[in-house]
Amino acid sequence: MNLTIGRFFRSELGLIMGRRRNQAGLLVLAALPVCLGIAVKLTESNPRGNGPRSFVDDIVGNGVFLAFAALTFELTLFFPLAIAMVSGDAIAGEAHAGTLRYLLTVPAGRTRVLVVKYLGIVAGSFIAALTVTVVSALVGILLFGTGPLTTLSGDQIPLGTGLWRLLISTAYVALGLCALGALGLFISTLTEQPIAATVAVMIVTATMWVLDAIPQIAWLHPWLLVHRWTAFADLMRNPPDFSTVRAGVLVALGYIVVFLLAAWARFDGKDITS
Repeated sequence: MNLTIGRFFRSELGLIMGRRRNQAGLLVLAALPVCLGIAVKLTESNPRGNGPRSFVDDIVGNGVFLAFAALTFELTLFFPLAIAMVSGDAIAGEAHAGTLRYLLTVPAGRTRVLVVKYLGIVAGSFIAALTVTVVSALVGILLFGTGPLTTLSGDQIPLGTGLWRLLISTAYVALGLCALGALGLFISTLTEQPIAATVAVMIVTATMWVLDAIPQIAWLHPWLLVHRWTAFADLMRNPPDFSTVRAGVLVALGYIVVFLLAAWARFDGKDITS
């Protein structure tokens, strides 16, 4: 009997969330903003200097900014590592465990397997981003209080408007992770070793960060997935600047389309031996 997409997806989501390493990873993602908030609380009496303002500078004045700071902080390493683990394990993990051939004889069909695996990655991306946002916002409000938010432009906006922009920022971060997940899914179809796929995704991500820091190849920067990952900061200006966010969304969607097609082309013709 064919598996419906809904049943298959629920099963896949339960598998992802039921793994101990994924639960531990989510716990680490949630613990980092707590550590950041405590660190800022312990040093809040120290002057921040004359450098440009950042979200960390504004946490003391309004705890909601801890969520913005946490999203920025975790994008450099922890979010990519979490998605690399989930996406690298998607196909390669099944092959390594010897369950991929069985999964395809249910029968589920290769395209359906690939679609559900990617939907699981998408769900994981949004769960990770929302977890960090909710935990850091609650911890920030508990430690520093809340109220109207002072934007990066220097004026204030109501708390409700700030929370709405935080939600948009969270969705933007999750979309970027979904794009990285599409890349990871493609890499996962190339090997039967999930650890190798995870490492490869992290190497590609680190390479993009390095390339993005080299001014001599500025022409390449707009095409790098990570280049606009922190563009949500522009939403906390007044008025908000959506131009870089729109460009980041288009690049992320481009990566999703290209690497999902590449994953489908590879997986559809792959000789399944395990």
